[in-house]
Amino acid sequence: MKNFNIAVIVGSLRKESYNLKTANALISLAPESLSLEILNISNLPMFNEDLEATPPNEWEEFRRQIRSADGLLFLTPEYNRSVPAVLKNAIDVGSRPYGQNSWNGKPGAVVSVSIGNISGFGANHHLRQSLVFVNVPTMAQPEAYIAEATGLFDESGNLINDSTKSFLTDFMVAFEQWVTTHATKN
Repeated sequence: MKNFNIAVIVGSLRKESYNLKTANALISLAPESLSLEILNISNLPMFNEDLEATPPNEWEEFRRQIRSADGLLFLTPEYNRSVPAVLKNAIDVGSRPYGQNSWNGKPGAVVSVSIGNISGFGANHHLRQSLVFVNVPTMAQPEAYIAEATGLFDESGNLINDSTKSFLTDFMVAFEQWVTTHATKN
C-alpha cells in the first residue's frame, strides 16, 4: 500500500484550540497509509506582493512543505462567518508567486470545528471557495462539521466522544480513498 504524506493546516493559533485537538485526533485515527504532519502557519509573514522578489524564508519553507505533500487536510474555526486571517494568509502565500501555485492539484479535505451548534458551516464553505481557485480538489463527502467541541475532549486533549470518534474514523477512511484516487506521487 502506498504511503501518502499529508500536510495538515490548522487555522487556529490558540494553544488549546479545538481545531488543533481535532487535528491530533484525526492523526491518531488515520489509516496507516497516511502520514500526517501539522504545518506551523503562525510564523508566516502576511502576504505582500512587494516581498515576492525576495520572499521571506518562512514563505519559501512553507511552499516547499506544501509542494512535497501528497494531500492536504484543513481544519478551521469560524471567525465572523469566514476563515481566520492566518489561514487565508497561508493560502495566499502558498499560491504565489503567480504561476507557481504550491497547492495546485493536491487533493484536500476540510473539517470545521466550533464550540457552537452551527459547527463552522460558514467557514467550511468559505474555505472551499478559496480552495477551488487554487485548484485543490476537495472531498465533498462526508462533510465534516464538528459542533459543540467543548464536550468532546478530556483535560489532556484526548477525544472522548465515541460517536465523534467513529465519524472521524470514517472520515479519514474516505479521505484516504480520496487521496489515493487523486494524488500523484512524485
